[in-house]
Amino acid sequence: MSAGIDALKSALPEGAWTQDPDLIDPHLREWRDKYFGQTPIMLTPRSTDEVAAAVKICAEHKLPIMPQGGNTGLVGGNTPQGEVLISLKKMTAIRDINPTANAITVEAGATLQSVLDAADAADRKFPLTLSSQGSCTIGGVLSTNAGGNHVLKYGTTKELVFGVEAVLADGSIFNGLTSLRKDNTGYDLSRLFLGAEGTLGVITAATLKLFPKPKYVQRALIGLDSAAVAVSLLEPFRAGGRLAMFELMPSIGYRAVVDNFEAVRDPFSDKHPWYLLCDWEVDSEEDGLSIAENVIGHALENNTVKDAVIAMNETQAAELLSIREHMSAGQKFLGGSVKHDITVPIDKIPEFFIRADAAVQKVIPGCRPVGFGHFGDGNIHYNIAQPEGADKEQFLANWDALSQPVFDIVDTLGGSISAEHGIGIMKRDDLAQRASPVKMKLLRMIKTALDPDGIMNPRVMV
Repeated sequence: MSAGIDALKSALPEGAWTQDPDLIDPHLREWRDKYFGQTPIMLTPRSTDEVAAAVKICAEHKLPIMPQGGNTGLVGGNTPQGEVLISLKKMTAIRDINPTANAITVEAGATLQSVLDAADAADRKFPLTLSSQGSCTIGGVLSTNAGGNHVLKYGTTKELVFGVEAVLADGSIFNGLTSLRKDNTGYDLSRLFLGAEGTLGVITAATLKLFPKPKYVQRALIGLDSAAVAVSLLEPFRAGGRLAMFELMPSIGYRAVVDNFEAVRDPFSDKHPWYLLCDWEVDSEEDGLSIAENVIGHALENNTVKDAVIAMNETQAAELLSIREHMSAGQKFLGGSVKHDITVPIDKIPEFFIRADAAVQKVIPGCRPVGFGHFGDGNIHYNIAQPEGADKEQFLANWDALSQPVFDIVDTLGGSISAEHGIGIMKRDDLAQRASPVKMKLLRMIKTALDPDGIMNPRVMV
């Protein structure tokens, strides 16, 4: 390894690598303090050519590599354990934006927020939004196939990408950057790198799909008695194709936010078991109010929903959204939390909650399920908070014991144990045990074909 490290330092320009422990340390810890790691050197390339030169040297010396974006991952796939760490944080350029083609080409280290801002400045919308959008990077969200709040209308990250540029395991560069909507010349190679978590190559840039910016977004927050009520509301709410967000929050998570963040206000006078946050993208404020008042008003009249707040301006809309955006951070006030990122068919979500809540109570009596998230596309962040007054570390030691019954229920309902966070190392063994043998065989064949020496993020996924 030392010869390979020396070769990297000799080949890369000054400023493209460091062994300074103080500079490296923030990149070795996951933001929740669940994973900690080490690396012999951190590379900070400023161009695709520098990434390619580094990977070629690593390939020659059989040095394992871990690419890293904004270090906001949640499944351990971004914390090195001795691999050469390649941080893309210096590759932040917006290379091109083409409003006519509705396309934007950006480097992998660009934050999601910078892409949202660039699209907005061109009077366009990039519809991927995450609570970590100020720090997560495009390379990271593509590598994990992130979802966000608008999958209901626009699809996951895979559906928002025209093509990628990536450095392969031998240091060669694949250039799949394009804004073509039709290209029927063989396999869609760019798709291989989406959701691959850096196991097939290092994404260095991508051409992303843009959309016309909606003229007005109507937002509303609704109080419900059950998740089953949310299922009944989905069809009337999405009539006409205007519904862009349909987010469900349980009372325990909602209260953790509004009771602990001074800047977040509870707009309701009464408490409700569940809360639903919705967006409609419309042509005018009048259209938005008409849609919201009609569908919510009907639900109020027949007592389907208990209460509702319709945002009347951008300030009120931002206040409502802030409750959902603080949902993850709010759970820190509940103590230790075992987290799951699952998806099941939408009509099965109420059944999932009933069965999963009962199953985890058998494992840890008194634990507090906090199931929230992207109800409109079936993706639930099913987190389990420790019993009140319990020891945090003792509770977290039961992570696997709590996860297995949840995953069993997901399997029986035809769902997935990973919806938008990826597999990483956290779910690697679960994937191997639960996926079909044919699927695992194909995954490993593709991995071997593109990375025969197994140097690209070698501990992750397969």
